[in-house]
Amino acid sequence: MNNWMVQIDLKDRKILYELDGNSRQSISKIARKVGLHKNVVNYRINQLQETGVISNFHTLINSYKIGYDMFRFYIVYRHTTPDIRKEIVDYFVENDHTWWVASFDGNYDLCIVIWVKELNDFHIFWEETLKKYRKYFRRQMFFDYVQLYHFRNSFLIDNFKKSDRERIQVTGGGKRVDIDKMDFEILKLLAKNSRIPTIEISKKLGVSSNTVLIRIRRMEGLDVIQGYRVNIDFTKFGYHLYKVNIDLNDYNQRGRIINYMKHNPHLIMIDRAIGYYDLEFDLWLKDLNHLHEIMDDLTIKFPNDIRNYDYAHDPTLHKLLYIPEE
Repeated sequence: MNNWMVQIDLKDRKILYELDGNSRQSISKIARKVGLHKNVVNYRINQLQETGVISNFHTLINSYKIGYDMFRFYIVYRHTTPDIRKEIVDYFVENDHTWWVASFDGNYDLCIVIWVKELNDFHIFWEETLKKYRKYFRRQMFFDYVQLYHFRNSFLIDNFKKSDRERIQVTGGGKRVDIDKMDFEILKLLAKNSRIPTIEISKKLGVSSNTVLIRIRRMEGLDVIQGYRVNIDFTKFGYHLYKVNIDLNDYNQRGRIINYMKHNPHLIMIDRAIGYYDLEFDLWLKDLNHLHEIMDDLTIKFPNDIRNYDYAHDPTLHKLLYIPEE
């Protein structure tokens, strides 16, 4: 949690909301939507970047479509020191398979997400890990990601359209597709900066802008490119990220619970995975009381279906990649 807060007004929030919906859209289009001159919008975006509210612009890429499966691990430590914990974190950060590594407060200490093309790669990776650090793991929980449902940060504005909560981006599942070397190079550039101009991509790759545009549109149509987003550091204005893990009494009610929860503007992701928990939500919330209010409401709405839940919060991010290494 940051020690200082950034003050943003409603216009800033609207700009962030539009970038969250499509960070690749033009400044002029955003200006028309928020009712400001494009020069003012450009200035405000630059200010949001300078203050750290905007971390970066990225492209949501469906790694499953290009041949990768995702696994996630939760680890609870035992008998560790700060030096040992740093060594464990560094081990995961430096591994080529990992794309997300974060320390949490709450019911687990560390979360790691990995990409693998072959199941055997996963086995090798985890065996090597256990040989090094098993004695420091009190608990280890793993999940095979099936799908991730991504939602817009609707809590940014009060009058968001409910239809925006239906326009979710789904990563995982479906038919895998073939992409070539040039497609992958385009994805790498878009992954790091979704606002990179097409002409700049064409210059870097030595091909025409039209070729780049055609390939981007093809990958959008194939759902390799799921969307263009913005990373917002909501801790800058007083929010905390909570990851809630739920066990169900009646698994058949899972769909109903999802349909109910997805209209909550603070919900940003639903994880569909095979593993330790039945259901997982990611939410940006003001505090722990806010979480309890949401979960109390959910348990009242579904009194016989939720067995229990736990949570972790306020991750410290150690590694984040947006596309697997080639």
